[in-house]
Amino acid sequence: MSKKKFTVIAIAVAMIFASATHAFAADIIDTATASGSFNTFVAATKAAGLTDTLKHQGPFTVFAPTDEAFAKLPPETLNALMKDKVKLAQVLSHHIVPGRILVAEVKPGPTKTVDGSSITLTSDNGKITFDNANVIQSDLVADNGVIQAIDAVVLPK
Repeated sequence: MSKKKFTVIAIAVAMIFASATHAFAADIIDTATASGSFNTFVAATKAAGLTDTLKHQGPFTVFAPTDEAFAKLPPETLNALMKDKVKLAQVLSHHIVPGRILVAEVKPGPTKTVDGSSITLTSDNGKITFDNANVIQSDLVADNGVIQAIDAVVLPK
């Protein structure tokens, strides 16, 4: 095989690989769904009308409550939230921070969320908290951000 023909084949293979990896890219919603731990969060995101934002915008850091975190809410609170699209969007937006923050990059202190309110991040010997919620699974990287799994739903004040 000539060197020129080999180069053309190598470029073609690289282009196919690049397009294939882009086709399978995972946004925040796809990453949360694939995890299997955020079914309630994904359903709430759909109910609140935030799915497109978390699929196509960013980067964001989502401090996403796990299914177990949502289960800690009184059933009447969760049911009321799921029926009130505006309030649900406020609660979910309170869990989203602009930019991509990996656990190793957490700067302790007040941090603005996309709803305009402020939460407090702490970092103590690798233990990260988001207000009073603990990060229990970290750095689930997506194309348009990162998910930090937390063990509680943090309601805005």
